[in-house]
Amino acid sequence: MNLLRRALLASIGAMIGWKPSWSKQISPDSGEETSSQNETEESSVTPRHVFCFLGKERDLSPLSDAASLAIREFATGFSIDEDYSQAEPDDRMSQSFAVCWDRVEADAWSPADEDAVTDHQSVLYILGPSMQQAETVKVSMLALRLVERLIGAGAVAVKGESAGIAHGLDRWRELIRQGVEAIEAADPLAEQRIGRLAFAKRPLSVPGYLESVGFHLVGLPEIYVPETAGSERQIVAIMDAVADEIAQRGLEPTLKVHRTGLSFDSTYEPDEFKFNPYGIVRLPK
Repeated sequence: MNLLRRALLASIGAMIGWKPSWSKQISPDSGEETSSQNETEESSVTPRHVFCFLGKERDLSPLSDAASLAIREFATGFSIDEDYSQAEPDDRMSQSFAVCWDRVEADAWSPADEDAVTDHQSVLYILGPSMQQAETVKVSMLALRLVERLIGAGAVAVKGESAGIAHGLDRWRELIRQGVEAIEAADPLAEQRIGRLAFAKRPLSVPGYLESVGFHLVGLPEIYVPETAGSERQIVAIMDAVADEIAQRGLEPTLKVHRTGLSFDSTYEPDEFKFNPYGIVRLPK
C-alpha cells in the first residue's frame, strides 16, 4: 500500500485496537533475548516525518512554493506528495484533526483552530526523508523550521501524520520558538525533548497500559506505563520522565533502574509509520 495512504488511513482511524504482530524482548536480568512464537529479526525500518498542511485558498501554490523553497534552502530530503495533495477541501479533515489534537498541553488548540480546519480549502502533504537514529533529532528540528515556513506562507492547520498529532497554530509557534532556543544553546537534550513534544502523541490506550506514539521520530523507544499508575496526566509525566532518563543516562542504565526490558511486541506493523524500530520500554505493573 502507498506509504501516504497508510498514514492517512491510520490518522482517520486513530483509535485502533490491539493487534500484536511479533515480539522479541531483552531480559532485564540477563540481557539475553527471548522471543515469542512470532520470532523475527529486529526491524530495519527507519522513521520518517509525514505532514499535512491545510490552506485557506483553493490554490496550492502559496504552500507548495514555500515548501519547495524551504526544501532547496534547508529541508534536504523532504518532498511534496503530488498524489494526495489537492487544491480543494477534504471533508475528512475535521474528523481526522479531532482525534489528533494534543490533549496534554493546556490550550494546545482553540476553537479558532477547529474553525480553520472546518473551513480549509486545500491540502498539502509533505514527506520527510527516512532517518537513521543518530540523525532523527537534527531532522526533527529541520521539520519544525519547515512547519514555521509554511505557517508563514498561510497554512491554517498542521498535523504530523507519523504519530497522528496536531497542535493549534499558537502552540506550533511556541514549539518552534523553543526549538530555536535549544539549537542556539547547542543543547541536544532540549532539542530531543522539544521534538517529542512537537511530534509524538501521548497517551493512547492499549490493554493494561497507556502508550506513547512517535518517540522514534527523535530516536527513542516508546514508553508504556501501566494504566493503574495514576491519572492520564500523571502517566504522561512518567512517560516523559523515563524518556528524559534514556536521553540522559542511556537505554541500558534506565532499563536496570526500572527493572524492565526492551520489547518489540508492537501495537503496529513494521510497515506502518507509527511502528517504532527502537522498541518499547514497558514499565512493570
